[in-house]
Amino acid sequence: MPYRPIRLAARAVLMQDDRLLVVNAYPGNKSDLWCVPGGGAEPGSSLPENLAREVFEETGLTIKVGLPCLVNEFHSPDHGFHQVEVFFRCTLQSGQLSSEWQDPEAIVHNRQFVTREELSVLRFKPSSLIDIAWGDGIYYDPLERIVS
Repeated sequence: MPYRPIRLAARAVLMQDDRLLVVNAYPGNKSDLWCVPGGGAEPGSSLPENLAREVFEETGLTIKVGLPCLVNEFHSPDHGFHQVEVFFRCTLQSGQLSSEWQDPEAIVHNRQFVTREELSVLRFKPSSLIDIAWGDGIYYDPLERIVS
């Protein structure tokens, strides 16, 4: 199957009290896979602008976007899909998580701050997320097959 254009996305590594913000971005509890908030980039907006918008939509939180810390890419050869994600270290500017918050796109249905230990027992992507969140530096995750 021929590939479509590569999709570019931005994701937030947001720590608060040594806890990482994670979301489940599968409507209707279709998957137990967790990731950090973010999403596809819209043309004409910078990656930080896209990321701040996505995080607010998914969580109701306002963030300040810092420096990149990871480039991750994955694909689905059977569907012609390839995504490159740039992860940024972020800080919370305002807001708090609320179970009443609704993602306007109805994709994220659960969001929470988790400790390193709590994350280690969840199914999450990318697999290097613990190292990135509780480490420093800049990382690259090689291309891998998408999982759901």
